[in-house]
Amino acid sequence: MSVITSRIDESFDRYEELLALIMGSFAYMDGVIDPPSSAHRLTVDSLKNKARDEIGLTAEVDGRLLGCAFLRPEPDFLYVGKLAVSPEAQGSGIGSRFLAEAEAIARDLGKSTLRLETRIELTGNHRRFGSWGFVRSAEKSHAGYDRITFIEMQKHLA
Repeated sequence: MSVITSRIDESFDRYEELLALIMGSFAYMDGVIDPPSSAHRLTVDSLKNKARDEIGLTAEVDGRLLGCAFLRPEPDFLYVGKLAVSPEAQGSGIGSRFLAEAEAIARDLGKSTLRLETRIELTGNHRRFGSWGFVRSAEKSHAGYDRITFIEMQKHLA
């Protein structure tokens, strides 16, 4: 599988496909996490705004969009969000490639730590991110919840 990763720029015009990719990649969370994923609030227009305001990455194989990630610089971190890999491409190394790119971008921006959030129920994600060098740094709750609903994980860059 020959994966091509690239940054989303002003020439990118595949937002409907990008939205479908995210929704398909996050579908397994439906009925598992509470509150529901913020992916359900995404639209083509909000993705365009996200790509304008953040650093968007895509992965393609033979012209098919199979993955994405959005990186948002914060004062002390580079936040990794909406990391999505199409179910049929999971395990192919796309997520690892996105994180390697995120590390390079973080260093270019003078950031020493990557940060992400994952739902408390998604223990498989906790293990996967842990295998990529992330450690649990906080447990938090969405507004209106009196229980832990997500964890923050960080990876300090050497």
